Amino acid sequence: MPHSAPAPLTGVSAAVQSHLSMVQDIITRMATNSVNCKTWCISLVSAILVIIADKGTPDYAWIALIPVILFLVLDAYYLGQERAFRDSYNHFVRSLHDGTATAQDLFVIRPMRGFNVVEALFKATLSFAVYPFYLTLAATIAIARFVIL
Repeated sequence: MPHSAPAPLTGVSAAVQSHLSMVQDIITRMATNSVNCKTWCISLVSAILVIIADKGTPDYAWIALIPVILFLVLDAYYLGQERAFRDSYNHFVRSLHDGTATAQDLFVIRPMRGFNVVEALFKATLSFAVYPFYLTLAATIAIARFVIL
């Protein structure tokens, strides 16, 4: 008996819907992690500044820059990953509409080929969703050090 060609993937296929749902869940998780970075950063910086103000040691205010830098990098990483998975999602949907998607594509959940973590991190750091927040927080630390403390 000759083998027939596999049926093309369609958007109504349960496997396709499951694949798209998994990628959407990853994108949502990365976005949530990005928000959590900002929340934790504000909490830690605030706590550090309160302790420094309570101890009367304004020169130590610069310690609050450590979580700002660490969370800036982590936040940019999550944003870079989110963008990469959105690109992967969009590529899969385009190939689905073009009729070029294969069943093998359903078992691959990763950023597209050619994804560079360092490049994605750098681009995300320069994103309007990242740098203004952390720049403002760093400026707030400087103001707290020189004006308030």
